[in-house]
Amino acid sequence: MMRVMLLPGVVLPAELAYGGLVSVLGSDVETIVKDLEVYRDDFPPPDYSLDTEVAGALREADARGWDRFHLVGYSAGGAAALAFAARQPARLLSLALLEPAWAGNWGWSTEHRRLWARYDELAQLPAEQFTPAFMRLQVRADVELPAPPTGPPPPWMDKRPAGIRAVVRTFQSYDLDRDALAGFNRPVYFALGGLSNPDQFGDEAERLRTVFPDFTLEVFADRHHFDPPHRIEPQRLASSLRAIWTRDGQLASTS
Repeated sequence: MMRVMLLPGVVLPAELAYGGLVSVLGSDVETIVKDLEVYRDDFPPPDYSLDTEVAGALREADARGWDRFHLVGYSAGGAAALAFAARQPARLLSLALLEPAWAGNWGWSTEHRRLWARYDELAQLPAEQFTPAFMRLQVRADVELPAPPTGPPPPWMDKRPAGIRAVVRTFQSYDLDRDALAGFNRPVYFALGGLSNPDQFGDEAERLRTVFPDFTLEVFADRHHFDPPHRIEPQRLASSLRAIWTRDGQLASTS
């Protein structure tokens, strides 16, 4: 039995984000579909950082008796997954990154630096303008984002503006240990949308390619950050993940 933890992005709850992927992974995969710690309470913890997410993931794994497992993270969950790999590498059999929202503060291109300056500017916007502007920056300029759903927003949406701001703040100050990541010798998979903002996610893929010794990049040409493969092409992504998880017999084993 393969053991897999899935961490979502900063908008959709984990069950909504990963339902399609979990349904096609197969009966030999045991999953923890875990919401982010930033939404554990009504408001983000005042001392929130990616280490809060690392501690939460450890707590969930320990509660299941999982010694080692495969970790998958999308967007903010991908940033948390990187932090986990740096802090707790011995607990992971593999790492899958689905366009992490942030991948360290080192080695940025000029374009990537300009993009994050624009994210900083968004902090001054009122809540009703903040989320649409935040989403707009993460896709190519010619991508048309889906219209917001009609009707009243779901209750969980109330937490999102504060949660997004807390996550962006920790990106500004968190020390993601590049040397620790370079020492991570398990397989790392990166899924990149061809319609996502290349100044963010393409830059991350190129930087991480030079860090991890065992790195696989897959481009989903027709996808962007808000119609990601785990929701739109779950069968294809599941096949790619299983190839990573089972590539070497000992990598798929659990304890």
